[in-house]
Amino acid sequence: MAFVLKDGQGSFFKNDDKQENDNRPSYRGEFMLNGTLYKIAGWIKEGPKGKWMSLKVEPKEEIAKPKAEERSLDSW
Repeated sequence: MAFVLKDGQGSFFKNDDKQENDNRPSYRGEFMLNGTLYKIAGWIKEGPKGKWMSLKVEPKEEIAKPKAEERSLDSW
């Protein structure tokens, strides 16, 4: 049985592909919020105050935006 995320839960794993390209995130994962699945990426950074993590979050699947010709005046 596969692990199913419940709302407000997620998982974050060390990225083994990081070694191939330094621009890739140090950690990757996904979480569920309000019924939408998001992917999350984290980069370990180092600064004057020590190590910290930069994050990027985006929907796992982009929501298709209607093309201009598909919109009708009724939707305005």
